[in-house]
Amino acid sequence: MSTATLDTKTSELPADPPVLLAVSYLRVSTREQAERGGTEEGFSIPAQREANARKSDELGARIVREFIDAGESARSADRGGLQDMLAFIAASRVSFCIVHKLDRLARNRADDVKIHEALLASGVTLVSATESIDQTPSGMLVHGIMSSIAEFYSRNLATEVTKGLTQKVAQGGTPGRAPIGYLNVRRTGEQGREVRTVKVDPERAPLIAWAFEAYAKGEISVSGLLRDLTARGLVTVSTPKRPAKPLGKNALYRVLTNPYYAGVIRYRGALHPGAHEPIVEPALFDQVQSLLKARNAHATRHVQHAHHLKGLLHCGTCGSRMLLDFATNPRGTTYAYFVCSGRAAKKTTCTRRAVPVQVAERLVAGSYANITISEADYRHLAAEVDAAFDKRSAGRDQEFADLTANRVRLEAESDKLLAAHFADAIDLPTLKRHQDRIRAGLADIEQRLREHDELHVGGRRFLHDSLRLLTDAHRAYAHSDDGSRRLANQAFYTRLEITEDEQLRPRLAEPFATIVREAAGGKEAKREHPTSADVGCSRKTLWVGPAGIEPTTSTV
Repeated sequence: MSTATLDTKTSELPADPPVLLAVSYLRVSTREQAERGGTEEGFSIPAQREANARKSDELGARIVREFIDAGESARSADRGGLQDMLAFIAASRVSFCIVHKLDRLARNRADDVKIHEALLASGVTLVSATESIDQTPSGMLVHGIMSSIAEFYSRNLATEVTKGLTQKVAQGGTPGRAPIGYLNVRRTGEQGREVRTVKVDPERAPLIAWAFEAYAKGEISVSGLLRDLTARGLVTVSTPKRPAKPLGKNALYRVLTNPYYAGVIRYRGALHPGAHEPIVEPALFDQVQSLLKARNAHATRHVQHAHHLKGLLHCGTCGSRMLLDFATNPRGTTYAYFVCSGRAAKKTTCTRRAVPVQVAERLVAGSYANITISEADYRHLAAEVDAAFDKRSAGRDQEFADLTANRVRLEAESDKLLAAHFADAIDLPTLKRHQDRIRAGLADIEQRLREHDELHVGGRRFLHDSLRLLTDAHRAYAHSDDGSRRLANQAFYTRLEITEDEQLRPRLAEPFATIVREAAGGKEAKREHPTSADVGCSRKTLWVGPAGIEPTTSTV
């Protein structure tokens, strides 16, 4: 009987209530807030986390997932953390979504309604850790009021920021980050206030000035200018998140068209005088803009006319680029010519006559006969290349072996550290510190191994390929299509000039200029025309040393 009574009483005891589940959403608007104080999360995120945790304890709920948007504005609902949270809620049995304040979730009424509807559809109650909102009529009223206040705050803040930037520009200040060639600096004023200003970058400003001066001469394209700037070492300013890197073509075009470098600020479609120091003179900037507009207009006007020599020929009288043009006689027959752009645009006093396309084609094709080397020359020069590379590589084999051995040692050390961490022998910060050191060492070794391979394998192969190209240059050019001929001209020559007496004066690119001169025994090779192959260069030649590789100087 007592057992039955006991069983009856035991069966009547209430079961433990189910644990309520919650998610926590945290957000800060700017990246500076997320990194303030030198910590990974700044100050605001941890404070919001603690407040949300206290609220979950009050609700008797357990937070199962946390979603963070660091440096994301609430003016848009297209945020990674928010969208992940909504997807998680739709696929789980969560009872509460806890935020520190409603403005962490949305700052416009439309987004607030959409997010709230998505939560309600999943059976989730929105809870604010610092505001009294719930599903009662009064709670919904507070919710609507706070949402409207958040939207007002966001729009008012945007208006005030715009007003402040407009005033700053009116006083000659720079809105936002200064372009490449300048540095944003912060200093403390006389009254102890922080003053943000702009100063000229001593490392990059001279390269920017050179770019404007070089392009203003009218002898180089934006692509060619970009190659020269990259070779001279122009890179962007590195940041903790982005390493320094060369400019792209579009970025260089924005540099050339930015009036900021001439002391003028473009803001909201209007131009304002700036208080910063200009890098280029206004007259030089205007000259560059005229050239850019003229070339863009010309490219649009003649885009339908294609020829493998177009853009490669220069006037031998004034040095201007020769343009492809067409003339039609009274009988309707069209003839193609190359004309001097300096004379056509009246930029020079050149009196250069037009050159028929057939004449230009014959001159360029004939130049390839003058640079073709014999099979005997190929074997002789190839042997010299191998000897030069073998001499350079003497003593480097041990260095290569040492680098390889160090790489194996560092990789083994990395494996041991991981095994020690998994065995709880070392903590995570210690593992990270040593792994960072190992990664840096491996990166340095890989870079040096790549340089070794590029120098001793890639460089040797490059020169052998260049020699082989010259053994068959004339025949290959004669039997190539227009696209291949254009590529060949760009590879073999740096400049093609046609003189007044219709002779070709080409300048060979390296290493072909050196190869042709070496094949001629240091003397001028015989030419069909006396000035048809201008390959003169110094008696000290860059023989073993292709682009990007430290050359060895050999005397011939």
